[in-house]
Amino acid sequence: MILTTTEQIPDREISEILGIARGSTVRTRNVGRDVFASLKHLIGGEISEYTKLQAESREQAIERMKQDAVMLGADAIVNIRLTTSVVMQGAAEILAYGTAVKLKQ
Repeated sequence: MILTTTEQIPDREISEILGIARGSTVRTRNVGRDVFASLKHLIGGEISEYTKLQAESREQAIERMKQDAVMLGADAIVNIRLTTSVVMQGAAEILAYGTAVKLKQ
């Protein structure tokens, strides 16, 4: 599966647009991370626990988007975008979406 944030794939031609492929995940913080984050807030710097949580969430959303594209019969997903929104205090959704396409052989 080819993934790209561009509208086209170099040296490949899109033969069919299959629709929007999407994948999302909703994650919450946990008490252990929050305690460490509170301490880190006092001294400043990156809160690596939250960075790791965001990275894991992003990868899961992308993987779910790829699975959705496979169900559509896609060879690639173009124009991929990621968005994050707060669902409730302490919980956020990461959504990955793009256009599922078939490529000419």
